[in-house]
Amino acid sequence: MAVKRWLLGTSDSRSRNSAPSVSAIVAFFLLLLILPLFVFFFAFSSGSVELEVRHSFSVLDGMDNGSTHVVLKNAEAFKGWSENSHGTLKQNVQWRERLDLQHLKSFLSKEDIDVILDSVKDLGPLSLDSFKQKNGSASWKIVGRESVDDSLLEVIESANVKNDNLSDGHVDVVDSPAVQIRRRLRERKRENRAAELVKQDDETTLKLENAAIQRSKSVDSAVLGKYNIWRRENENENADSTIRLMRDQMIMARVYISIAKSKNKTDLFHELQNRLKESHRVLGEAAADSDLPRSAPEKVKAMGQVLAKAKEQLYDCKLVTGKLRAMLQSAEEQVRSLKKQSTFLSQLAAKTIPNGIHCLAMRLTIDYYLLPIEKREFPKRENLENPNLYHYALFSDNVLAASVVVNSTIVNAKEPEKHVFHLVTDKLNFGAMNMWFLLNPPGKATIHVENVDEFKWLNSSYCPVLKQLESAAMKEYYFKADHPTTSGASALKYRNPKYLSMLNHLRFYLPQIYPKLDKILFLDDDIVVQKDLTPLWSVDLHGKVNGAVETCGESFHRFDKYLNFSNPHISRNFDPNSCGWAYGMNMFDLKVWKKKDITGIYHKWQTMNEDRTLWKLGTLPPGLITFYGLTHPLKKSWHVLGLGYNPSIDKTEIDNAAVVHYNGNMKPWLEIAMTKYRPYWTKYIKYDHPYLRNCKLSV
Repeated sequence: MAVKRWLLGTSDSRSRNSAPSVSAIVAFFLLLLILPLFVFFFAFSSGSVELEVRHSFSVLDGMDNGSTHVVLKNAEAFKGWSENSHGTLKQNVQWRERLDLQHLKSFLSKEDIDVILDSVKDLGPLSLDSFKQKNGSASWKIVGRESVDDSLLEVIESANVKNDNLSDGHVDVVDSPAVQIRRRLRERKRENRAAELVKQDDETTLKLENAAIQRSKSVDSAVLGKYNIWRRENENENADSTIRLMRDQMIMARVYISIAKSKNKTDLFHELQNRLKESHRVLGEAAADSDLPRSAPEKVKAMGQVLAKAKEQLYDCKLVTGKLRAMLQSAEEQVRSLKKQSTFLSQLAAKTIPNGIHCLAMRLTIDYYLLPIEKREFPKRENLENPNLYHYALFSDNVLAASVVVNSTIVNAKEPEKHVFHLVTDKLNFGAMNMWFLLNPPGKATIHVENVDEFKWLNSSYCPVLKQLESAAMKEYYFKADHPTTSGASALKYRNPKYLSMLNHLRFYLPQIYPKLDKILFLDDDIVVQKDLTPLWSVDLHGKVNGAVETCGESFHRFDKYLNFSNPHISRNFDPNSCGWAYGMNMFDLKVWKKKDITGIYHKWQTMNEDRTLWKLGTLPPGLITFYGLTHPLKKSWHVLGLGYNPSIDKTEIDNAAVVHYNGNMKPWLEIAMTKYRPYWTKYIKYDHPYLRNCKLSV
């Protein structure tokens, strides 16, 4: 009934309305014919894309954890399989692109798709291996490397072909500015890197060619100084080029001897050994080319030919380098050992007395005791306690050194008659010291020689140093052959006689030795005076006891170098950064000394150091402690130090100094003295003196 009413209603309505036109009916039937075609067309295009993509990734999933190296020619391979004509609009391409991306999202994340698109635009074909290793999803794992399935290769190849067809069409996909900039930067980097590699290759080739040319010349050339592929400096024509060349040849001969022995090259091994022995004999003790025999050029040429032969048969860069490195390490060990021996021998030389000086002391001693007693006295004894004169304290057991100090002071003094020298020595050298100055009086100056062993007040009950030196522990420390905590050189330094001699500690007893004097200038016996020293008596010490030149510079020669600041007695009482000063030329105010009880302070600290935990040895550390806060700094030009150890002192600084000091091991009277500094000392010695000639003492 409902259908019937609908049919009746329709007929009624049609009858009520006007009849339909012919054009409307034709348009309706055309629409019905065209619409199925469009539906079929789009279904076919989208289905083909989905089919190919799904097929390619099904192949990927089917590869059993193998190494899949898939190259996707371009990201647009997933977008435009339906593009069969050049007239397709750009909007359709973008629409299909979005449709394809919807299908890809089912098995790829958005991050993966973005990386693929950017990489394809910048780099062209993309390696799936590198993509998975750097940017891919965490679920993409590559274990091995296997061949790619043929079906997958066909799918990729067909995608590349379709993409190439699309790129030939009228659709232009323009890259963003950022992508273009990255591409240009990447291309520029590739070009720079390629140019750099080419340049390196050219330089390496040139070096190899030059080395080959030099080696070819060296074998056949008779010109000396050319055969050396290891040190090009020997090509310079200089006085000792032959000696250095022979030494280099001997080094390479040892290398090839070792290699020949390991490779059982017996003939070459013996030939190299023979040439090495010949070079040793020719070189000998020669220090310059002029010392070489006439046969040296022939030996050099013969050795060069053998080395060239060995190089052809045995040369292996890695092996030769290893041998040279081993030889270098061995040489370094020998150098370290020789340095230790050198330090030990320098300490030994520093504490010895040269034969000439020992001879001089013995001859003078004999002649002194042959003199009548009335002729053993010095004149002007009344000047010894006159506080208005310039008094010097000199404690020494070296006759020649003491004579230089006195002579240089008098020569440069403006009023030598006002200068008084108080010289103290030991019993062994007392006669020699007296005899020398009796024969060679210091002009108008006054001199007096005393024997330290005659100071009866200086005994072990009063002096802590003497008490300690008499103890068994101190004797063992100074004289035992082996000290487990010290090196040989250091142990020898501890046993230097100057640290055991009371003459070295006598400087702390000046008021006791010279009770009538107000000021005294203390001088070491290894100094040379170059100017008049009388202005020192006019220097205002500002209530201090000691006037000295400071030696600190930045972190050098400060208190922490001499004292043990891990000891609480030291750390509580002294500043580790306090500036040190030098013994050798010191002006002492004996009035303030007595008032401050300097000798008592010295005794206190020397007693505390009985176990040598505050300082090790010497008189400078206790001097720094005793005169702490009581030292007035003098101008550096008064006292220049270092001539006994420092070879780089400025000559102008030495020439302008009032006193130069040979502190260190290289004393000017020893053979180990620095040659350039000796003339400052030797010019005050008369080597034509009969005693010096008899003892063969010369410059």
